[in-house]
Amino acid sequence: MTPADRSRILIVLHQEHSTPGRVGLRLVERGYQLDIRRPRFGDPLPDSLVDHAGAVIFGGPMSANDPDDYIKRETDWIEVPLKEGAPFLGLCLGAQLMARHLGAAVTANADGSVEVGYYPIWPTEAGRRLMDWPDQVHHFHREGFDLPDEAVLLATGEKFRNQAFSFGKSAFAIQFHIELTNAMVGRWTLRSSERAPQPGAQGAAEHFLGRALHDWKTKNFLEGFLDHWLASDPRPARG
Repeated sequence: MTPADRSRILIVLHQEHSTPGRVGLRLVERGYQLDIRRPRFGDPLPDSLVDHAGAVIFGGPMSANDPDDYIKRETDWIEVPLKEGAPFLGLCLGAQLMARHLGAAVTANADGSVEVGYYPIWPTEAGRRLMDWPDQVHHFHREGFDLPDEAVLLATGEKFRNQAFSFGKSAFAIQFHIELTNAMVGRWTLRSSERAPQPGAQGAAEHFLGRALHDWKTKNFLEGFLDHWLASDPRPARG
């Protein structure tokens, strides 16, 4: 039985063959079922998370500023976990959608530079009080988010300053990829190599070297973060 007697985690994905990667694997190891939805392809989102232990919106190649209906639906839907106090996690695009829902801008760098590969991050004092953070993490994004009002900045970066924030006790936004598996690195770098070069992007060899050097830190962070995130649920247990 899961800690709050809620056995499902809502998983929101954006591509036909996307997976929740290591986040999904670690949640299953903790005894949760994954309720996978793809609003882009017509899947509805629940009106309430009363029967879910939490929700995660993952990344994708689209922009939080795109005019597509499903982007608007997802952005508006974030009100559900925030209002109910259910644990919510936005990763990369999911983090940007959360920032937009809270009234903050999502923009590209003026010089066009991106974070595609392994780059350093630095936890803030609030972030250090929360847990230990990795110092080099994997990114794959061309836009970043401003810090919403009343949000707490947890980690910063060089190319994009805002890398993670919390909102309330149980909602978190993380710009970098804690869900990444080795297979995902291979798929993503293949797609990246087929596009025009982007300023600041690392090549495939640098991605795999960065993973060999630094992924163990992200794995350790993920274990501690998921435990903290799941335990942050303020709602009474369901009998």
